[in-house]
Amino acid sequence: MDEKPFLSVVMPVHEGAAWIETTLDSLVAEPTGDLEIIVIDSSPTSATAAIVERFAHRLPLRLLQRRDLTPWQTKTNLGVELAAADHICILPQDDLWLPGRVEAARRWLGGSPEAALHLAPTVIVDRSGRRMGRWNCPLPADEMLEAEFLLERLLVQNFVSVPAPIFRRSAWLACGGVDEKLWYTADWDIWAKLASTGPVVYHDEITTAFRVHGSSLTVTGSRDVGEFRSQMQIVMERHLPRLPASSRRRVEPAAQASISVNASLAAASGGDLKALVRAARVVLSLGPSGMRRYLRDSRLRERVICRLRAKLTGAF
Repeated sequence: MDEKPFLSVVMPVHEGAAWIETTLDSLVAEPTGDLEIIVIDSSPTSATAAIVERFAHRLPLRLLQRRDLTPWQTKTNLGVELAAADHICILPQDDLWLPGRVEAARRWLGGSPEAALHLAPTVIVDRSGRRMGRWNCPLPADEMLEAEFLLERLLVQNFVSVPAPIFRRSAWLACGGVDEKLWYTADWDIWAKLASTGPVVYHDEITTAFRVHGSSLTVTGSRDVGEFRSQMQIVMERHLPRLPASSRRRVEPAAQASISVNASLAAASGGDLKALVRAARVVLSLGPSGMRRYLRDSRLRERVICRLRAKLTGAF
């Protein structure tokens, strides 16, 4: 590449042959001439890499085969280190770009160049690509948001979909990158860390799709309910002390309730239907104001409905 790209796309890949072609097709549909796409593949076979290589003449691709780097966190940190652009986004192997993604990225970065992190909603699709709903962020649009404002909402529930944000490479490196010890909540943790490095802007514009399916890490990881709960607790305890005492008193009950509800929903998905009763009791125990905060920031209704729709259509 002769000129510095305006955006680097980091794609951590592992045994992605079922999804990667559709994902790369969604990139081909965009003007990618001044982008950099870094695919880091840890698959034990060459099946995924062979599909990626077929796109080499259509996309500004850089393919690294690193079978020694299985975790997506490790591959992502490496991709950010290698990236040439000042701004970066992540695209998992099973998610998608939607028409207008590149144009929107240019507007976001041009309109708020000082922001460390740009957030946006995403659409949720099933394994066949059918739209199941919208994944929103409970944030005001087109305003510079300080870390405290974002954390008060983000610590109740991770409402950021991995393919949607764009962040400064320098901010990622300054905060140490993604925590490779967090197998489930590493993305939640990095958004909180990035918010500490500079302003955040939320753009109410959907340009990506997040795919829900039965073999995703979100689903398989939550089957160990105890470890699932522990992963969420780590992030909450790590970042809650960054809030003033008055904010912590408001946020902590909703954050703890959210962890309990998420763990209960995971248990119910595994067959423990009594867990749904426990979840309802936890939410009711918050009282009226606490329930409003929890329901606003957790997006419980939209998360559950989207997954139920995917299961009912048989495409989960």
